[in-house]
Amino acid sequence: MSEKPTYETLEKRIQELEKAYSESKQSEAALRETEEIFKCFLENSPIYVFFKDRDMRSIKLSRNYEQMLGKPLNELLGKTMDEIFPSDLAKKMIADDLKILNEGKLVVVDEEFSGTYYTTTKFPIFIDGKPRYLAGYTIDITDHKTAEDALRESEAQLRDRNSFIQAILDNLPIGLSVNYLESDSSSYMNKQYTEIHGWPKKELNTIQKLFENVFPDPAYREEILKKMLADIDSHDPDRMQWDNIEIITRDGKKKVVNIKNIPLFEQNMMIGTVQDITEHKRAEEEREKLQGQLAQAQKMESVGRLAGGVAHDFNNMLSVIIGNAEFAMDRVALEDPLHKTLKNILDAATRSAEVTRQLLAFARKQTIAPKVLDLNETVENMLSMLRRLIGEDIDLIWLPGADIRHVKIDPSQINQILANLCVNARDAIADVGRITIETNAATFDETYCADHAGFIPGNYTLLAVSDDGCGMDRQTMDKLFEPFFTTKGIGKGTGLGMSMVYGIVKQNNGFINVYSEPGQGTTFKIYLPPYKTETDCIVKEKATGSDDCGNETILLVEDEPSILEITGAMLEQFGYAVLSANSPDKAIEMAREHSGEIHLLMTDVVMPEMNGRDLAQNLLSLYPDIKRLFMSGYTANVIAHHGVLDEGVNFIQKPFMAKDLALKLREILDDSTT
Repeated sequence: MSEKPTYETLEKRIQELEKAYSESKQSEAALRETEEIFKCFLENSPIYVFFKDRDMRSIKLSRNYEQMLGKPLNELLGKTMDEIFPSDLAKKMIADDLKILNEGKLVVVDEEFSGTYYTTTKFPIFIDGKPRYLAGYTIDITDHKTAEDALRESEAQLRDRNSFIQAILDNLPIGLSVNYLESDSSSYMNKQYTEIHGWPKKELNTIQKLFENVFPDPAYREEILKKMLADIDSHDPDRMQWDNIEIITRDGKKKVVNIKNIPLFEQNMMIGTVQDITEHKRAEEEREKLQGQLAQAQKMESVGRLAGGVAHDFNNMLSVIIGNAEFAMDRVALEDPLHKTLKNILDAATRSAEVTRQLLAFARKQTIAPKVLDLNETVENMLSMLRRLIGEDIDLIWLPGADIRHVKIDPSQINQILANLCVNARDAIADVGRITIETNAATFDETYCADHAGFIPGNYTLLAVSDDGCGMDRQTMDKLFEPFFTTKGIGKGTGLGMSMVYGIVKQNNGFINVYSEPGQGTTFKIYLPPYKTETDCIVKEKATGSDDCGNETILLVEDEPSILEITGAMLEQFGYAVLSANSPDKAIEMAREHSGEIHLLMTDVVMPEMNGRDLAQNLLSLYPDIKRLFMSGYTANVIAHHGVLDEGVNFIQKPFMAKDLALKLREILDDSTT
């Protein structure tokens, strides 16, 4: 049975109830106040606030949803998402919201609705430890999104512009660096700057590192640094460019650069540029070299034309001198003092004729009769003569190449080349020494020919002569092939030997190179085009008969009276019947009036009225079997092309000795094939 309550206990209980009631009233008032505050917040919230139950119905919404969704609030409360939003969007929202409730996590999502961008924060509300409601707030971020997009676009444009500028700077043909004047280090270098110097940026980022790396020579480094600092301190922009500065890259390569500093004193900055002109300098030097070679070739060509003209006229005069000297000697007794005088005249004229032959060889107007030669065999046949020529103190070494192709050249020209080169080599050797002759095959490509004026790409046969003598300096080599240039003493050389070699090589479409250094000897390399038809047999010289006289009839045509007279006398001395004509017209007239046979026409090549070849063609109609011998101071292209005789043409070079003419006449008259 329970204890009966006393007054005190009742009073205490009443007080407790009154207190609880009072507290309840206070809580109710506070709740109402909270509800009013929350209601006021929902009515005036600058953000969109919502509450949903587990059925995804809207139980609380801020007033601004009316503006967003275009419906009054009473039509939105209690509605599910698929009653408010389009079906596809509603399904996605419901699925996302249920996932948030089930996982019990806060989620922030960005959304776009009707062209407006929002960011929404959603989170579950737990009752008794269970997620019962979904609450969240949405913020209109359209302006922020627009500003953010604009910022991103601006940043992208800035990046693009920076990349564009950087690409331009890195692909400039010059190196670029930027330095602050009070700082020793570079704040910027483009790609070309490091590539030109050949060092990484970290090895160039201070003046000290830069100068120590690219100017390893201390004296040169000090000189450049002193000048640059002085010019910079002058604040004179015109003094801040330095040309043709030599630098050394990391791998030891030498480069030539132009350096220029551009001061920006107001910005306290200095822009430095460096331009690699190494290839430009090399091309400039090569161009000067080729221009020098061209000028030398043009000079040689001009001198050659002059020499050829002089030799032509001189040969005509020498023909008269030699012929008359020989006749006079035949009429003076051997013991007569006058005979010796005439012999001296003849010897001097003969030596002069040799000089003119050398001039003609240089001028490429020497008359030649090319034959297909085995070059190795031709050289071997000369070795005995060459050994006698150079003497016993000098070893002559012969190194024939294998599979050397035949060449087409006058055999006498090979003799002239080797004799002159070996004599020069002998004179370059002080006491004992060595001369080497070798043959080989050679090929020139376009790159080699681009660096050597006058050379043409193709295959060639090489003939080289080397010695271990005193060698030559550059000044001597530059004048080596000029006529009358000689390093020998007075009376020891005409200065025409090397010019003759040069002319012979050029006349045969070849090239010549000289390699020499003082004290290191000299090598001449001659390149001749190989004969294209290897199956052609090598032509042998015809043997001449011992009887030099004859009784045939010869029609002699020469427009120079003195030469006509002396040559006619020579022919009559040999027993020939001579018909002398001083012009082609006169010769044709005499041929028509002559009643007997004319066995041979001997005519000058170049005459005023008609050239010798045309004259010969005219006479063939009168005398079909007439043989022909042309004579000239030098051959014109009437019977030869660049001095090379046409096939089957007989020619004798003025001036000629009587015995040489006699042999030539018998060779022609006795040959049944001509």
